Amino acid sequence: MLGYVSLGTNDFARATAFYDELLSLVGAQRAWDSDGFVAWGNKPGGAGLAVTKPYDGEPATIGNGVMVAIAAPDRAAVDKIYEKAIELGAKCEGGPGLRGGDDSTFYAAYFRDPDGNKLNAFYMGPA
Repeated sequence: MLGYVSLGTNDFARATAFYDELLSLVGAQRAWDSDGFVAWGNKPGGAGLAVTKPYDGEPATIGNGVMVAIAAPDRAAVDKIYEKAIELGAKCEGGPGLRGGDDSTFYAAYFRDPDGNKLNAFYMGPA
C-alpha cells in the first residue's frame, strides 16, 4: 500500500543522525542517500521513511494530524525505540503502554522528532 513517507526538516544533519540511530532499532538502514534526501528501509520493496529539505526552499513545517507509525516486533522493542528517541532529543507525546481499553493488544509510545514531526512505535499482539 504505502511506498514511503517523507518528513520535512530544517536541520538535515540532525534529522539524518536522529533517524540513523532510531531506525536501526528496527533493522532499517539507508536505502537512498543524496543531497537533501535520505530514505531508510528494512526490506527491498518494503515501506520506508525519508527526511528531506522542502523542494520549494521554504522552511519545513509539521503536519497537524500527520503521524508516522513504526512497527516493532514486540513490546520491548516499542520501549527501546521510545527510550532511544527521547535520548536523541525527541519530546514525549505519551509513553509506552496499552491503548484502546482492557482487551486491547495495541501497545504504543508516541513522540515528536527534533523537527516536531509526530511518530509512534507500536506492536499489536500478545505480551
